Amino acid sequence: MKNSINRRRFILRSAAVSLALPGLPSLVTGADIKSSEIAESQGAGTGARRFVAVGNLLGFQQKHFFPETTGKAYEETPLLKPLAANRDQITVYRGLDHGLRGGHFAVHTFLSGLLHHESKNRADGNVTIDQFIADEVGNQTRFPSLTVGSEGGIHGGCQLSWTKSGVRVPPITGPAELFDRLFVTDSEERHKQQVKANSLQASVLDSIREEAGALSKRVNTEDKAKLDEYFSSIRDVEKRLELRQRWADQPKPKAPFDKPADKNTVEDLPMLYELIALALQTDSTRIATLEIGGSFLPQHLGIDKSYHGLSHHGNDEETIAHLVTLEKYQLEQYGKFLTRLAGIQDGEQSLLDSTAVLFGSGMGSANSHTNSDLPIIVAGGGYGKGEFKQAPTSGPGKIPLCNLFLDIAQRMGVQKESFGTSTGTFS
Repeated sequence: MKNSINRRRFILRSAAVSLALPGLPSLVTGADIKSSEIAESQGAGTGARRFVAVGNLLGFQQKHFFPETTGKAYEETPLLKPLAANRDQITVYRGLDHGLRGGHFAVHTFLSGLLHHESKNRADGNVTIDQFIADEVGNQTRFPSLTVGSEGGIHGGCQLSWTKSGVRVPPITGPAELFDRLFVTDSEERHKQQVKANSLQASVLDSIREEAGALSKRVNTEDKAKLDEYFSSIRDVEKRLELRQRWADQPKPKAPFDKPADKNTVEDLPMLYELIALALQTDSTRIATLEIGGSFLPQHLGIDKSYHGLSHHGNDEETIAHLVTLEKYQLEQYGKFLTRLAGIQDGEQSLLDSTAVLFGSGMGSANSHTNSDLPIIVAGGGYGKGEFKQAPTSGPGKIPLCNLFLDIAQRMGVQKESFGTSTGTFS
């Protein structure tokens, strides 16, 4: 290996990941690089813990969302009314947020608690709770996680899901593609091509790991963190490649209906929820996110206004009424999803009993561009207590939203003591 090795770049394009050897000023003792071990089990399925997160881009009208009375006797607000059939299976939270500012530019922190540009020096970056869990338990299913919903929107949209290396996980944007992922098996020719590609990528990985391992013996301590980060990227790609190889010959479940056509986000929302329910039921995945972003157009609900324009309502009653119509529709579909999960048997309990379903937004009030006092609901999965919880909004008793996320992760079997900005657990 030449002394100018720091100028070389090794690129691996695999499983939607690119690896580039970082530039190193110096030429640290070799790190122990081992292939990630993929669990032999294909997933118990029945009774396994599952997690779904639903987030929207522009928040909800707080006065129409939050009750006044805490506990189980809370009143039914206009936006909570669609959840009446599942009242005993939900908990509504107020006072939980990430203590951040940024308006639309901070919506992407909903599931992480961290601004992307402020997370560069953190070991887990701005990883979101879905990917945090998937990194630990996602290898038990064909898809470690499924990210579904709107691709864009104001300043990039919800950007709901992020990896620990700081990469946004792009969502599957329509029911047609999601249906294909879940139920359509590759042709024989396509399967052969994929097996060949997997073999080639594994060979390239071996080469990269070997050369990077040799390089690790020649760098100074200043470059150790940079090279360790690179090793972490290698291990991430190894995990994804091994998982893909493992499932290559496993048949997908049979489709229960014909492939749906993409329409628009408003009309597609019920089908996206249905396909996520089927993904959980068939144990194709145990972790999913659904983001409702810029492609959710009021026109498809008969309102000839822009969603963003409506969100800056200036306390105009007619505008707020339009927003409540949009938001109520979103909560109606969420409620129907809960009812669907409650009707699916999962061993001795329902699929809703097995699944924690988070609903909310990284935006508190779009009208005033605040990211505090976030609207949060968690249903099922042990969180269905049928009550409204009011947490302190400031002072020493303030509870980070990440405390709730850490509790969800630990119940999913993740043996970690912190997540994002957590200071403990909360449920």
